[in-house]
Amino acid sequence: MTENIEVFTQNSIRIRTRGLVVYCDPFQMKEEPKDADLILVTHDHYDHFSPEDLKKAACGKTILVVPEKMKGKAEKEAGFIREIQTVKPGESRSVLGLEFDTVPAYNIIKPFHPKSAGWVGYVLHTEEGRIYIAGDTDATKEAGGVKCDIALIPIGGTYTMDARKAADLINKIKPATVIPVHYGSIVGSTRDAEVFSSLVKEPVQVEIRIGQQRG
Repeated sequence: MTENIEVFTQNSIRIRTRGLVVYCDPFQMKEEPKDADLILVTHDHYDHFSPEDLKKAACGKTILVVPEKMKGKAEKEAGFIREIQTVKPGESRSVLGLEFDTVPAYNIIKPFHPKSAGWVGYVLHTEEGRIYIAGDTDATKEAGGVKCDIALIPIGGTYTMDARKAADLINKIKPATVIPVHYGSIVGSTRDAEVFSSLVKEPVQVEIRIGQQRG
C-alpha cells in the first residue's frame, strides 16, 4: 500500500501516484532526480523550503504549491520553477489532476509555528487512498479530524508534537498505516520512533523509514 512513498529526511517525501511524481518539502537530497511534476511545501522554514533542494527535484514542467503567506518568498527564491500556486488552510484543490485538501499545521502553545502564519499539511487523494502529510504541527483539533488511509506524522518534539502525542493522535484518527517523520537529523532520534511504534495501537501498522531498514 505504501510502496509508492519514499521518505528521505525530516519531512522530505516523494510519492508516485496517478502518473505523477509528487514531492513534499525536499531537503538534504543526495541526488538530483529532476523529476518532479508537483512539489508541495508545508511552510517556509529552511528544512522544509530549501531552494537548493527544489532545484534538485524540479524540472521544466514542475508546479510548486506553497502557503499563501510565503508567495513572495517563493517567487524570489524559487524563480526557476515554471509555475507557483498558493493555498490556504482548509482548502480543497486539484493540480495536474491530483486532488488534495489542506489542513492547518501549527503549534498549540510553542511559538515556532503560529496558527496565524497559515502553514499547512496536505491530504492527497491518491490511487492508494488518502495520504496525510501533516507538516510541522502539534496534535491539533484539525489534525484530529483528518480522515486518511496513510499518515506521515512528525514525532521529533521541540518544534512539533513528540512521539507520545503523535501516537495519541494516530490512535484517534486510525489510519491503516502510519510513517513517522521529522526526527533523526535536526531534532529527535531513532529512539523516538521506537517509542512511537510501541504506543500505536493495532490495527494501525507502523512503518519506520528513517534510521532503519524499511519494514
